[in-house]
Amino acid sequence: MKRYTMVGLLLALLLGVTVWMTSKGSVGIFKMFSGMKIVSATLRHLQIVAAAEVLAIGIGIPIGFLSTRHAFRFVSPVLIGIANIGQTVPTLAFIGIAGALLGMGYNAAVIALFVYATLPIIRNTYAGILSLDPAIKEAAQGMGMSKWQVTSRVELPLARPVIMAGIRTSTVVNVGTAAVAGMIGAGGLGALIMTGIAVRVMPIIIQGAAPTAALAIALDALLGGLEDWMTPRGLKVLKKAQWQE
Repeated sequence: MKRYTMVGLLLALLLGVTVWMTSKGSVGIFKMFSGMKIVSATLRHLQIVAAAEVLAIGIGIPIGFLSTRHAFRFVSPVLIGIANIGQTVPTLAFIGIAGALLGMGYNAAVIALFVYATLPIIRNTYAGILSLDPAIKEAAQGMGMSKWQVTSRVELPLARPVIMAGIRTSTVVNVGTAAVAGMIGAGGLGALIMTGIAVRVMPIIIQGAAPTAALAIALDALLGGLEDWMTPRGLKVLKKAQWQE
């Protein structure tokens, strides 16, 4: 409860700052963005993040899962190595490369964000499934479960919290990356930030930066709650016992 109280206070502060900056109307010769423009940019920002994240989840989880199967173990070091190296590439460089190769605009931004978002999902899916105790799977097979039943009823449910943590990290990082994508004409809140930087007017920068921060905090809290809800009750009890020890 305390956590969500803090989240609520932070969101109220960031949105309050946004409203205050918008109410200024203008700063010198520069006109501030209207409230409708900020709402429109926020929706565009969410659209970019959502499109990239859906693609990343749909592709990242199967790749991470297949990397744990015996038939694909020979390529798993390469895939996980690429995922680890890819995460070290700075966001600005990643967006710049995408813009140079794919051109400017929405499509280039979505593809760049999709690639960047897929990496932590692959890594967490792989780690989550491999971290399971082999004795648990052996017990499930001893009960007469087929390979598909072991996967669907044992492996994926127990690995779900780790996989959700990867999706949560991926989504929050993508909110910030989408802001940087304003450099290549993707629109969204990044366009507002870039405009403010271009004219060197801090209130305009804040009009884009504050909603971006609020969006990241809100999505993190939402996905954190979803992660907790999706965690099996047995794992919650085990973690609580370990924490008390």
